[in-house]
Amino acid sequence: MSNLRTWALGLVLSGLVVAGCGNGDAGNASSNSTGTTVAQTGEKLSGPVNLDGSSTVFPISEAAADMFREGNPDVQSSVGESGTGGGFKKFADGELDITGASRPIEKEEMEDCAKKGVEFIEIPIAYDGLTVVVNKENAAVEDLTVAELKKIWEPNSTVKTWADVRAGLPAEKINLFGPGDKSGTFDYFTEAINGKKKASRPDYQASEDDNVLVTGVAGDKWALGYFGYGYYESNQEKLKALKVSGVAPSPSTILDGTYTPLSRPLFWYVNKKSMDKPQVAGFVKFMLENVEKAVTEAKFIPLPTSAYDAVKMHVESKKTGSLFQDVKPGSKVEDILKAAAK
Repeated sequence: MSNLRTWALGLVLSGLVVAGCGNGDAGNASSNSTGTTVAQTGEKLSGPVNLDGSSTVFPISEAAADMFREGNPDVQSSVGESGTGGGFKKFADGELDITGASRPIEKEEMEDCAKKGVEFIEIPIAYDGLTVVVNKENAAVEDLTVAELKKIWEPNSTVKTWADVRAGLPAEKINLFGPGDKSGTFDYFTEAINGKKKASRPDYQASEDDNVLVTGVAGDKWALGYFGYGYYESNQEKLKALKVSGVAPSPSTILDGTYTPLSRPLFWYVNKKSMDKPQVAGFVKFMLENVEKAVTEAKFIPLPTSAYDAVKMHVESKKTGSLFQDVKPGSKVEDILKAAAK
């Protein structure tokens, strides 16, 4: 059975998967129900909760942290944005309680965690659609095909102007903006568009901070960039989202799978040992109870409520074993579940 079918079957059987880093085989999932939550003890929470990782997931983590601090002023919940790859490195080194990721954890990252004795709980928290944007004043470009995006972004691309992309477009230089190579968004986009993770032309303006990319495209009439849907949604007055092969990114097209291959899930990875700290367990519990609000505030797309209910149960059981590693870009969770259920 393929890894993708195994993943789907696991979702069917359990509702949704919660994964562990110290154990790469989901079939050998173990559980640890030790530890308490604030709901069980009623104690006043205090102490640090350290979050970092994906700049795409950052607004969701920040929204959750802001809401949590209102009722728990003695908890210091710091939120950084080192990128998905940078976050996983810190996570494996034991520096973080939680890291956000805009792609599933990779085999090498799992091995790094295992070597250092770090186990994690893998939590899908939202849907996103990588959004290809141009300046609001660019009236010449409305739609790019996947093949045209590949032509622009592939290694050794010779595209320098819009006219190089398609006959009839203006002969204006394209200045490109995109995530750096530590970004999960970079990994996901390059695999979805160029067919191989991290395969990209190098001559573009890179940043792990999506706000820098927004500013770059907003300040250049002929620029092109890409980043998570939430950053576009928050900057629509400055940017124009392009259709990809005729389909515009939106909550509905991302959820129904028509915006492909750039739709994807977003994740939190929680250090299992950190869940023994009441403030971390309380924070995660609060997040799962308020995740739809946090995701909506950050302008991303919530998972179905039934999926969040399943996640809550599995977080409480602390099961380990990752099943998300080999899911390919453009795969739609709901379609996979239906197919596996048959």
